[in-house]
Amino acid sequence: MTKTSTDEAVAHADASNAVSTEQGFSVGSVRLVPVVLAGGAGSRLWPMSREQYPKQLIDVLGSESLLQATVQRMKGFNAHGRLVGTPIVVCGDEHRFVTSEQLREQGVEARIVVEPARRDTAPALTLAAAIACADGDDAIVLVMPADHAIVDVAAFQAAIALAARHAERGAIVALGVPPTRADTGFGYIKLGDEMSDEAHRIERFVEKPAAEIAAQYVASNQYWWNSGIFVLRASVWLATLKRLQPAMYDACLQAQAQGHSDASYFRPGTEAFKSSPADSIDYAVMEHLGSQQGIAEGVVVPLSAGWSDLGSWDAVWDALEKDEDGNASRGRVVFEGATSSFAHSEKRLIACVGVTNVVVVETDDAVLVADRSRVQEVKSLVTRMRELQAPEAEVHRKVRRPWGYYDSIDHGERFQVKRIVVNPGGRLSLQLHHHRAEHWIVVSGTALVTRGNEEFLLSENQSTFIPVGVTHRLENPGRFPLELIEVQSGSYLGEDDIVRFDDTYGRA
Repeated sequence: MTKTSTDEAVAHADASNAVSTEQGFSVGSVRLVPVVLAGGAGSRLWPMSREQYPKQLIDVLGSESLLQATVQRMKGFNAHGRLVGTPIVVCGDEHRFVTSEQLREQGVEARIVVEPARRDTAPALTLAAAIACADGDDAIVLVMPADHAIVDVAAFQAAIALAARHAERGAIVALGVPPTRADTGFGYIKLGDEMSDEAHRIERFVEKPAAEIAAQYVASNQYWWNSGIFVLRASVWLATLKRLQPAMYDACLQAQAQGHSDASYFRPGTEAFKSSPADSIDYAVMEHLGSQQGIAEGVVVPLSAGWSDLGSWDAVWDALEKDEDGNASRGRVVFEGATSSFAHSEKRLIACVGVTNVVVVETDDAVLVADRSRVQEVKSLVTRMRELQAPEAEVHRKVRRPWGYYDSIDHGERFQVKRIVVNPGGRLSLQLHHHRAEHWIVVSGTALVTRGNEEFLLSENQSTFIPVGVTHRLENPGRFPLELIEVQSGSYLGEDDIVRFDDTYGRA
């Protein structure tokens, strides 16, 4: 897509002030493109969610990750003949391989936009909107964070269908959730005039309020929670942003114009994107709707579909089925005399006796115990762990790679043991290490090994030794996963002791 075609779409939206009347809905003639924002860190769900494997990639509620559930949410949607286009997924560079693998597992083809740096949700949406305007096709975009939960998909799709009708005429539409309690963890939308179809004009957005104010909002019946899900024309977003945030608009459009495709990924121009101010969709645009002449009308549509943003362990507890004592659990958990508690076990048995309002989360290398009323403080806890340089703040023991994964089983001062699984067709980079030697023992599958000038196959119960400073590569030429045990020994065992000479996945 060229910058010129984007500018033409923006000029068209700007010329009409991106505003039209409530009357004259067309019948689904404009394509709808899901835009999934998958660049968050989700530190409040530590220890399951970590910097290198955040909450949108984990299975917090069921067998699917939150990302997978999000992209499947529009499956079968075809309201009034409106077709759903190829989804656009915006993620960070460090998560691109896992993101594409999870989409592949769901049979979803998507355009993956790789952010060179984190700049919050407004620049991420701007990149996606510019792409959605390609070739003059001014699509309606459905903006969805990748880390939300929806219980009633049919009700969700019905709300999107209504929102799309308002978006088609030029409105910027937010999905608002009628509140069930006074919650200080959400932003609120004050309802303006009611329209003819349960929608309201937006009077104003309110950031997360204090508890007393939140209670007043809920009692007034004039406020809905801001779900963070939006529906709007791509050109309307760009025209509105150009008027309200010109520096962000210029930086993102330049980054898009300078971008290039890399396999299944689109990479925006790095320096241009880094020059963009960082801001959220709410702060950059939504809070200005209605306050200035000549910008888009703000509309809020009700969403009653069992929505949750899963922003904390308390929200996860709230979304899960509970026993007669109000306890929720996943994995191997036993409660005895416990009430209103949540426990998540990945492997070991968790036994909770006589506790109330407690959260316990167990992973391979960390255990969280918290008061359920204070789970928002987990984010501060992770910040403190980073200051202490605790690796558990950033990575799991099990680390995903584009070729498979490795699990650090044991380590000491001069040794480390890993379990390595290579997917069929997977290929590690051609590399060497200056400070460690490696011994590989095949457990199952077939390994194709490059060691110096040699190339040979290893099968089950066979092994090889890679001396310090020798170039080597491991591949799986078979149709089944390759599993092996790697024993490292040497004076330094850090992951940065890798010199890559060739890499199938384009890593440095």
